[in-house]
Amino acid sequence: MYPFDIENRVIVLTGGAGQLGNAFSAALRLQGARVAVFDAAAGNTKVDGLITCRVDVTRREEIEAAVEIVIDAWGPPDGLINAAALDSPPDASADENGPFETYPVESWDRVMDVNVKGVFLACQVVGGAMAKAGRGSVVNVGSIYGALSPDQSLYEYRRKRGETFYKPVAYSASKSALYNLTRYLAVYWAPRGIRVNTVTFAGVFNRQDSEFLENYLKKVPLGRMAEPEDYTGPITFLLSDAARYMTGADLVVDGGFSSW
Repeated sequence: MYPFDIENRVIVLTGGAGQLGNAFSAALRLQGARVAVFDAAAGNTKVDGLITCRVDVTRREEIEAAVEIVIDAWGPPDGLINAAALDSPPDASADENGPFETYPVESWDRVMDVNVKGVFLACQVVGGAMAKAGRGSVVNVGSIYGALSPDQSLYEYRRKRGETFYKPVAYSASKSALYNLTRYLAVYWAPRGIRVNTVTFAGVFNRQDSEFLENYLKKVPLGRMAEPEDYTGPITFLLSDAARYMTGADLVVDGGFSSW
């Protein structure tokens, strides 16, 4: 049997309406998986091999209702990808992207709610369904900014032109939390046949400011930002039997960003 085969596997994907989520969903369906997208921006639809559910991942009851839809249609999930996340966009308010000392607690709460609590709840509900079935794989989507501190010098060009801009703290703190959640659940669920791993991704190209790109690419040995397709292979690997002896680990896919 081909070890990377995920045909007919039922995969729940949170944040499936986003840039990366769309790429993951398309790639998994192309390989024959059945994909259930849970996203606050999604509609409630069902087509061949795809279910989409409007789900706020910070609300357990919404996750539970969506999982029941999936189980009724396809049976228990085989995999969970936690890709739903919030970050402050580059064009957010000065409060959002200002100094740490004045970073709004409301922004902290909003980001931590989705990026940590949302993963926790999805793992409880979807992972719990997999544990009952006695098999499955959880993939928590991390970030280089959860493993490393953001290099604030990348944004010096904005401060030189009079803006007050710092990469905010909440995203980094939230993504860092996933590493030990992953290790905890890997140990906790190992006897139930559930593997739990993290993938650490770097920045994805999305028409960023040219001055930011120039600074960022100096830090990437491969010389470019990622395309969403660069991350679909690692996701497939972790969901498949090719990674059957891998749990509690972090797979770093960052173009070499963290190598120096």
